[in-house]
Amino acid sequence: MRDSRPALIVFCREPVEHQVKTRLLGAITPAAAVALSDAFIRDALAKAVSVHPSQIVIAAGARGGAERSKYFQRLSRRFGADLIDQGSGSLGARMTHALEPFSSNGALLIGTDTPSLPTALLAASLEALRRARVVIAPSLDGGYYAVGVRGAMPPIFTGMRWGTGSVFASTIRRLKRAGIRYSLGPAWYDVDLWGDVMLLAAHLRLLARFRNGTPCPATESVLKRLGLLRHAR
Repeated sequence: MRDSRPALIVFCREPVEHQVKTRLLGAITPAAAVALSDAFIRDALAKAVSVHPSQIVIAAGARGGAERSKYFQRLSRRFGADLIDQGSGSLGARMTHALEPFSSNGALLIGTDTPSLPTALLAASLEALRRARVVIAPSLDGGYYAVGVRGAMPPIFTGMRWGTGSVFASTIRRLKRAGIRYSLGPAWYDVDLWGDVMLLAAHLRLLARFRNGTPCPATESVLKRLGLLRHAR
């Protein structure tokens, strides 16, 4: 009998200099951008483990294919995750490629650019997918950081202008036109630009004053090495 809990797919790219976090270059070095990207991925996978999905999948983009990437092979073993390649094409095509094999029983796909996302909010989106056909968790930049599908793929991944501030709104309009009922996951902020890094650092410093632990230990460690969290506990 199949587990009713959805699968959780972590959608990420292998950290390679000048290919990840490119909008931060100039403010930080290529090596620091790689370290930050790697930390985001590891924190996302740690959260995936903690919410106990039916299956954890790394949908990876890597030179030569995900299955040949020693980096992703190590992560797959460490976190008990299955490893698949994202495939080629647009972002929508690659997300479809990652989601479709797992969508019959429900699959939630998350990016890695929300390192401070509380585990409870990720769990809420995963739980919502047990009742809804589609779950969308918006990010504050006008996109979304998580999308879940149960059953047939909805018409929200093709012909989209990805990377704009209208992605979330356009997605909701498409779902309404198609008559597909959806559930909204909790909103959160992405970390893409230098201002977002400053927000993240300030957020983590504030959390350190009022609680124990951190939502993103790997990321916090890198930010400390970059000198952005000197005063955090």
